[in-house]
Order: sequence, then structure tokens, then C-alpha cells
Amino acid sequence: MLRPHHVMCAIGWAGHGYSPAFTRNMNDIVEHRLRADPETPVAFTSGADSICAPCPHRRGAGCDMGGKIAALDRRHAEALDVPPGARMSWGDAQSRAIDRLQPDDLDRLCAGCQWLDYGLCKAALARLQK
Repeated sequence: MLRPHHVMCAIGWAGHGYSPAFTRNMNDIVEHRLRADPETPVAFTSGADSICAPCPHRRGAGCDMGGKIAALDRRHAEALDVPPGARMSWGDAQSRAIDRLQPDDLDRLCAGCQWLDYGLCKAALARLQK
């Protein structure tokens, strides 16, 4: 399962997380699964996913930043055309971002994300589009 906004989080992942446990989990998912095998199946959800597991903001299947995260997911789901329940390979999900988004689109799509100012996702998307 993958939240829609986590497509860009995975694309932009550079090894910096909320905590050591979050970083280990994200490395396992992004580096060892998604990037290692673009055929990895993903199913989109509007609730907590495996990336959320060790997040300090997770509250059961939800998030203590629920409104902000729900807005991120809505914007990304619309931009990538990945409603809850949609299924595809990681490679197809990443291709949607590459084909449909420009780095500057992230200013709107990722508004409110504490990682946006670091520019990691914008830079990673630009690299993939070259």
C-alpha cells in the first residue's frame, strides 16, 4: 500500500528521515524494494501505509497531521490519477510523476510538507526527466 504523496517522497528520498527508525524503514522500502525492482506492485490507499509505520505522527491507521496529510494525498492522487484502490507497478507510478509533473508543480502539490524547502523531490524529479 502506498499513499499518493509517497510517490514523490520515494522519488526524492535521499536518506534523511524523522528518526533513525523511520530512516531505516524508508531505506528498506525505497532502496531495497521500489528502486531495486520497478515491477514491485503498489496499491494506493488514503490511510497509513508501510512508509508510515514508524512515523512519529502516525496514530493507528491515521495521522496526527491528518488534515494536512489528507490534503497532500488529494492533490497528489489527482495529479497522478491514482485514486484509492488503484494498482500498478512502482515503475508505472514513478513514470506518472515523471510524465505529468514539473518540479515547480511540487510547490503547490507538496504545500505544507516540511521537506519541500530542502528541494530533494524537485531535484530528483528533474534528474529523472533528463
